[in-house]
Amino acid sequence: MADMRSQTARYRVESASTRSPVEINSVLRSTYLLLAMTIAFAAVTAFVGIALQMPFMGFIPYLIGFFGLSWAVNKTAQSAWGLVWTFAFTGFIGIAIAPILQIYLSVNPGAVVQSLFVTAATFVGLSAYTVIARKNFSWLGQFLTVAFFVVIGMIVASFFFDMSAFSMLISAFMVFVACALILYQTSAIVLGGETNYIIAANNLFVSVYLLFMNLLALFGMGGDD
Repeated sequence: MADMRSQTARYRVESASTRSPVEINSVLRSTYLLLAMTIAFAAVTAFVGIALQMPFMGFIPYLIGFFGLSWAVNKTAQSAWGLVWTFAFTGFIGIAIAPILQIYLSVNPGAVVQSLFVTAATFVGLSAYTVIARKNFSWLGQFLTVAFFVVIGMIVASFFFDMSAFSMLISAFMVFVACALILYQTSAIVLGGETNYIIAANNLFVSVYLLFMNLLALFGMGGDD
């Protein structure tokens, strides 16, 4: 979401131009192929982290890794290095969530299965609707920009206040943001506004990651975990 404003501007400019269906379909196929590979890679690193019983890396190292690697992906997306940094980023995410998954698998493995199923169903449903209907969701760019700053504000507030009482509300809000990201990014590809499959796949990966983790939190809270 960090580059949402620049992406929105590019989306509007390039959507106005005419791009052939062949080019758009090529970007779409490449995006989904890379997305599937990165999700699989993140799953592998997560299970490796669980097998090694890796500890929590800490909130600050996580933020540095998340935003630093995201910046590297966007900076090198026009070259082969973009693929390298994409797998570095998704592998990092897999390792980061390993301790959380380990706890859920030991306490309530059903929540993990539910989260995986609902995440997959939601992503497929939203993507299929956008691709088939060719809806323009560029207007969500402004909402996502605002949502980004709201999330930053919540992160800062968590350092000074106990936000646990609002955990369910925050997770529900993040699920909504993740769904909006999926609609926005898929629409950008389908309408020709997004031409770089590396950036598109990375943004969709973040959407899927946010959706899964916050659904996991909701299902966990629903089960008193």
